[in-house]
Amino acid sequence: MSQVWYVSYGSNMSRQRLLCYLQGGCPPGGARTYPGARDPSPPTRAVAVHLPGRIYFAGRSLTWGGGMAFYDHHQPGPTPARAYRITVGQFADITAQEMRREPVADGRLEQLLARGLTDSSHRVGPGRYETLVDVGARDGLPMLTFTSPGGLDHTEQVAPTPAYLAMLAQGLREGHAWTDERIARYLEDVKP
Repeated sequence: MSQVWYVSYGSNMSRQRLLCYLQGGCPPGGARTYPGARDPSPPTRAVAVHLPGRIYFAGRSLTWGGGMAFYDHHQPGPTPARAYRITVGQFADITAQEMRREPVADGRLEQLLARGLTDSSHRVGPGRYETLVDVGARDGLPMLTFTSPGGLDHTEQVAPTPAYLAMLAQGLREGHAWTDERIARYLEDVKP
């Protein structure tokens, strides 16, 4: 397998934000600059999707301050998301940067994807975004996202910052063409 659909439910729904992981840079309102992926090419396609679960906010983001979005596929949904068609290497590099690591060739996640997924959820490391979740398939390719292993019921929720919520809102406008009123209602429903 050489390509996957990376499904984002958080700030990476914004293309501008996602490109910081692929091409390097600092997102507007963020406090961290990313090195970018080994392959800086933009996604070959992006589509709006809905996931059968919900997001919650926890931890503390070094980029945004406040809580970060995580996905709990065991909770009722749906969750609006945006799927990007990218290479397996790009997916691994995005995940590495989410974990504050430098992208490297043939890391654990790339090796797992090269062998093929056998379960719908895989823990590829101890970190907050190292639980890989297979959320379906599209065009014959797996749709994958990553999240925290804890889940909503086992995690203290932390409010996100306005800058982080603004990036989520931008992604919802771009990917789903939602109005500001609909975005505000959705974010109010998922905030702690």
